[in-house]
Amino acid sequence: MAMHPAVTRFVPTPDQFAWTFGGCEPAMRIQPGDVLDLYTEDAFGGRIRSSGDLASRSIVYPFVNPQTGPFYVEGAAPGDTLAIHLIDVQPARDWAVSTTVPLFGALTSTKFTSTLQPALPERTWVYVVDHVAGDVVYHALDSDYEVRLPLEPFLGTIGVAPAAGEARNVLVPEAFGGNMDTPEARAGTTVYLGVNVEGALFSIGDGHYTMGEGEVCGVAVEGAMNTLLTVEVIKSVYCEWPRLEDDTAIMVAGSYRPLEDAFRIAHTQLVRWISEGTGLSIMDTYQLVTQASRSPIANVCDANYTIVAKMPKRYLPADVPWMGGAHDRLRRRASTIQATT
Repeated sequence: MAMHPAVTRFVPTPDQFAWTFGGCEPAMRIQPGDVLDLYTEDAFGGRIRSSGDLASRSIVYPFVNPQTGPFYVEGAAPGDTLAIHLIDVQPARDWAVSTTVPLFGALTSTKFTSTLQPALPERTWVYVVDHVAGDVVYHALDSDYEVRLPLEPFLGTIGVAPAAGEARNVLVPEAFGGNMDTPEARAGTTVYLGVNVEGALFSIGDGHYTMGEGEVCGVAVEGAMNTLLTVEVIKSVYCEWPRLEDDTAIMVAGSYRPLEDAFRIAHTQLVRWISEGTGLSIMDTYQLVTQASRSPIANVCDANYTIVAKMPKRYLPADVPWMGGAHDRLRRRASTIQATT
């Protein structure tokens, strides 16, 4: 009879939240192959629960996006890559919230895009989660309009400690991962992050129940999450930027400002990855990616913006073991684990 890996449940207390990538002591040491069942609090630490709760009165910057972790992975060393396979990502509540935050978002003045207009009004929307229908329910604040949106849970933040001894605020996405806000970080996806410090020190958080591309107002439908995941260390292979893989596509996330540079990072890295994996020349790969890839915008509101370059596997040779076949191995391991309920 096949042995099922043990599942370790971890629910952090508020004093255990991590507020940076890097610079934090590990919450736990784990082995490659371990399976973790992790609770993450919402971006506001659970302090916004009604339309009368406003971000400016409920939270204190920089204590936004509390992270669960970091986790020290035994054997992970600089120059390796950590593969994190998301087995299941499920809402931990039957409600969620979204807000507008003064001087934050893609369509308002910010500290970096300064104008003479006052900040947009601060508002809070509460969403009801219908687990049976697989929806979240949007209610307008200024009218009686209501509509159902698809429940599509994913992790807004997933990252490792950065290179060069840096500690980065959890609102920042960059080469170490972080607050990428990509809906691709959902159940069934493997996230590959280059290891910069001993143990990798990965953490997760910022659960989103649904979100449009770009996270335009700066805040998704934010909620607490239960995430079941497993990890593997890929020795002596280093991902310069986050890579993602699911059953149908390989992807690279580029996070920087301006948006054009995030786009260039993601697509340059994708072209190189495909060229190395298939033996196609750089120029042939450039042409193929130009015609067959997709470029979903993850966020245009954070400290850095994030673009994902996504290439369907159906246009690539079928026998390529991307990242040494890690995704397929982790998928097989995941199939032996009962999903979080």
